[in-house]
Amino acid sequence: MIERSFSEVFAGALHGVPTVVVRHGEEPTALPVDLWSRTADGHDLALVGLCCGPTLDVGCGPGRLTAALAAAGHVALGIDVVEAAVALTRERGASAVRRDVFARVPGEGRWATALLADGNIGIGGDPVALLHRLRRLLAPGGRVVVEVEGPGVGTARGWASLEAPGHRSRPFRWATLGVDDLAGVARSAGLDVLEVHRLGERHAAVLSEPTGAPSW
Repeated sequence: MIERSFSEVFAGALHGVPTVVVRHGEEPTALPVDLWSRTADGHDLALVGLCCGPTLDVGCGPGRLTAALAAAGHVALGIDVVEAAVALTRERGASAVRRDVFARVPGEGRWATALLADGNIGIGGDPVALLHRLRRLLAPGGRVVVEVEGPGVGTARGWASLEAPGHRSRPFRWATLGVDDLAGVARSAGLDVLEVHRLGERHAAVLSEPTGAPSW
């Protein structure tokens, strides 16, 4: 099996190549590109409704939520490390740039909301480090809107790869975070959990700095 970059394999998935996620010790699971590529549904719009003001959609994928944010009147920017995802987001009429969230991001320190949907709390394999980084991107009083797994799903950190017919991606760090562990992870990143919402089978929370906490 040929090893390729994450971006190459993910781009193929976005264009219809059947692709699975492989994590150590777990059964492969299909990459749900069809869900990410559809038009935002009612639960997506409820998630968008938790966002306030200018919003950064971190790991925007093909852009359904970036587009929904813009349609709801937000100044919205999607960022993704995969150029094909950025292109698809732009095709929806939304704004997006190719960026790693841990590198320089447009509007640092001025975003009112950072959105982590579709499991993107896993980016980088360390939810605490990711939330620390998002604090630097937010304006004072800003919020993180994060989608997490449901009750009974613990925090897991490890390596994963994408596999498609004939090739796989190089391993990358990834994590999962369930609602049961959210408060502790948020606290470690200097954030409070303000609200938790159930959106159908999905769970989302609003995080913010404690009142009086210094802005990073």
